Amino acid sequence: MKKKKFPKFLFNFVCFIVYVFLLAPIVVVLMSSLTTTEYIVFPPKGLTLKWYAELVEHPEFMQSLVLSIIVAVGTSIIATAIGTLASIAVARRQFKGKTAIVQLVGSPLLIPSVVFGVALLQFYSWIGLAASPLALIIGHIILTVPFVMRLVVASLAGFDRSIEQAAMNLGAGQVKVFFQITLPVIKSGVIAGAIFAFITSFDDLTVALFIVSTDVVTLPVRIYTYMQYQYDPIITSVSSIMILLTIVLMLVIERVLGVGKVFASKKQ
Repeated sequence: MKKKKFPKFLFNFVCFIVYVFLLAPIVVVLMSSLTTTEYIVFPPKGLTLKWYAELVEHPEFMQSLVLSIIVAVGTSIIATAIGTLASIAVARRQFKGKTAIVQLVGSPLLIPSVVFGVALLQFYSWIGLAASPLALIIGHIILTVPFVMRLVVASLAGFDRSIEQAAMNLGAGQVKVFFQITLPVIKSGVIAGAIFAFITSFDDLTVALFIVSTDVVTLPVRIYTYMQYQYDPIITSVSSIMILLTIVLMLVIERVLGVGKVFASKKQ
């Protein structure tokens, strides 16, 4: 029997509904930040950028933004280095306890963020580590390394190791081979992993909520605490900045690397 094809117009309609469902909350936040009213409303009553200008009068938001960027950059650099080296070891080496180690490293993806945050708080209290950017970076590294590993392992799946062997036969050392042969080939996965680590760290609320103090407050936590007492469009303007930054980073992945290139492995 001839298989019935799924109607194209119905497929397009379903895709349209999915896109609307995913993008509607983002559009609501972006548009609400432009309202002229003293409270958040959608559709906005008038259009203005004054709420973005108001951020200058709230230095606590700018301080939290700078802290979030510093933590996210530190997390991205360290998590990418650890995740890349761990991916090479997992993809190319056979050793005892390999499966257990891989599952342990990937466990933050399975454990609820609240549980992970409480566990970090108890651990930091036990070792005497106070709330600080370092404490946030350590927690976010644990949280983001699995993302880096998945992307780098995908890049290594189609890697032709004969190129490395040829370089070593010509006298190149392992370090030189890594930086001049291996890294350029898998750079798409490494860069994508770094960007995903940055976004995950920058947008994290649940884990950071258990680690911050009055002096160390990330931007998502600052927004959360501000909303408990205020409900003006400054919140939507700050949220819009976070959304736009995330969108820009995702566009970088798409334009520079290509989503398909990042996640798809080459044919051997």
